[in-house]
Amino acid sequence: MDKLNSYIEENRERFLEELFELLRIPSVSADSRHKKDMLDAARFVKEKLIAAGADSAEVIDTPGHPIVYGEKMINENLPTVLVYGHYDVQPPDPLELWESEPFNPVVKKTKNHPNGAIFARGASDDKGQFYMHVKAFEAMNKTGELNCNVKFMIEGEEEVGSAHLGGFCEKFKDKLACDVILISDTAMISMDTPSITTGLRGLSYVEVEVVGPNRDLHSGIYGGAVDNPANVLCKMIASLQDDDKRITIEGFYDDVEEVSEEERKLMNEAPFDLDSYKEDLEIDDVSGEKGFTSHDRTSIRPSLDVNGIWGGYTGEGAKTVLPSRAYAKVSMRLVPHQRSEKITELFTRHFKKIAPDTVKVEVTPHHGGEPVVVPSDSDEYRAAHLAIEDVFGVAPLPQRSGGSIPIVPLFEEVLGVKSILMGFGLNSDALHSPNEHFGIENYFKGIQTIPLFFKHYAELKNQ
Repeated sequence: MDKLNSYIEENRERFLEELFELLRIPSVSADSRHKKDMLDAARFVKEKLIAAGADSAEVIDTPGHPIVYGEKMINENLPTVLVYGHYDVQPPDPLELWESEPFNPVVKKTKNHPNGAIFARGASDDKGQFYMHVKAFEAMNKTGELNCNVKFMIEGEEEVGSAHLGGFCEKFKDKLACDVILISDTAMISMDTPSITTGLRGLSYVEVEVVGPNRDLHSGIYGGAVDNPANVLCKMIASLQDDDKRITIEGFYDDVEEVSEEERKLMNEAPFDLDSYKEDLEIDDVSGEKGFTSHDRTSIRPSLDVNGIWGGYTGEGAKTVLPSRAYAKVSMRLVPHQRSEKITELFTRHFKKIAPDTVKVEVTPHHGGEPVVVPSDSDEYRAAHLAIEDVFGVAPLPQRSGGSIPIVPLFEEVLGVKSILMGFGLNSDALHSPNEHFGIENYFKGIQTIPLFFKHYAELKNQ
């Protein structure tokens, strides 16, 4: 691997500049104004796959945003690795909280990235992480170290629920045939304590609308006599959790996997500094379901959160108005055995039940996904373990994540293949938030580790 590492070091500046170029494309999948940017990002990925050594690459249309597919098949007797990632990003809002332009990457040092981090929307989620694979693929090709067949599937709708990915996988099932799916869209505990993600929470995401009078009303003339939808909405949302922070929706916990005390104890042996956690977030204390640690609450327990809430006048200055309508977006993270469709149905039934007669309520489901647990006794897990240990000098810990990647169970259902979640970001990288960033060291550690995964995976599959 010395030759490969030398190639990576020799091309270090170019590898960074190419990522910066990708980050400058505002590929926001949720905003129709960025349709052209989405196509530009897809074409950029295709061109870079060809330049990196793919035999073929194409931008394939879907009813939504396109998917980039590329491959290099060197020997049908060798194992095939399918790399999945996404080129779409979250909206950058609120823009006023960014310390630099969200689509103009800059490098700054941080407490967790003393060697510098790239600040830009999508730096860690997921442009920086999937682009590691493109550069690792290039390095393996140029140095003769490629010892597996490689396929790439880079989509443009992950941040809006991957609505068309299932149909794509069904349609191109033969094209996507592989032995394992390799994904870098997760985090590790720290650079000193690397980890491999072994579990993801599922997701149920809904939008609620509370409707009162037929028009906005003068708050002096009508206030106190007509129910205010914004007040009602706040009260309804507040009632969704009790004083112990347990979710009050009937049947919500019926299918929740109860993790044993012994297993919980092992999970909580992973390094976690509560004071540093609070300091990083600039909060005085943590909160959550009674009887569980912060680690438990973000990995093995479900949650319910308001992601946005609005109604009435929100502009500058004052306007004394009683709004006709109020809205909120609510996400529920799910754990093994919970199903997103069932939880969405339970939420809808409950939310309508608790609404007073003074308002009408609508619940619109958006997208969801199922929780998943990745086995830690497979060839792919062992290959990732060995590769990370080779590069970081310490064995990685298995770690369940609080995030969701709905396509992981979809891949297993449609393609019949397991995934390995080998991410290189950190939870402190401000994913989905202003000032998202990705450590330069993380980026290059990923590019070094990925070829070793291929090496160990090929060896294990040939045993």
